[in-house]
Amino acid sequence: MTNSTGPVQLLRAAERPATAWRNGGGVTREVAGYPAGSGLDDFQWRVSLADVGSAGPFSAFPGVDRVITLVEGPGMALTVDGTEHVVDAPFRPFAFSGDAATDCRLLGGPLVDFNVMTRRGRATAELDLVTGPRPVVVPAGAAVLLVCLSGTATLDATTALTRYDAALLTAPATHALQPSSGTTAVLTLRSSVD
Repeated sequence: MTNSTGPVQLLRAAERPATAWRNGGGVTREVAGYPAGSGLDDFQWRVSLADVGSAGPFSAFPGVDRVITLVEGPGMALTVDGTEHVVDAPFRPFAFSGDAATDCRLLGGPLVDFNVMTRRGRATAELDLVTGPRPVVVPAGAAVLLVCLSGTATLDATTALTRYDAALLTAPATHALQPSSGTTAVLTLRSSVD
């Protein structure tokens, strides 16, 4: 039996403002971050979607662990501290350090990527990319962020998520997730400060 009594905060894609990158190579739309209202220098965790329009260096994030996942487009080659990594398969996460000197080369045109950043020693993220029905357990002391990366998904048989919509679950509970012909990211996020 599903217990869906915990609060669900819907984060609709259409309501996210776009923020231009410092290097002008794309825009980022923050899905969610913690603590609420934190900026790039003081978040414990931050999740975003980025539209990458041109090659260039990534901003440095000292003390931050990063996971990037290609969602749409032909992909990119990331050179991380001098070693090239080709990220051209959708929905295959690539982890790297925000401390590393990182440069991006597009493999054939613009793309969209899904970014998860956690402040090392202060937050952790466990990412699961889901294509079929499953229960989503929100552990005590954690938050779970669902992001519909392709297709559609339904939460608890009542809440519809379309592409790039998200739901933030913050109370211990078990929810039912039903992706429909697509992929939904399930992120379990733990922070050292509640």
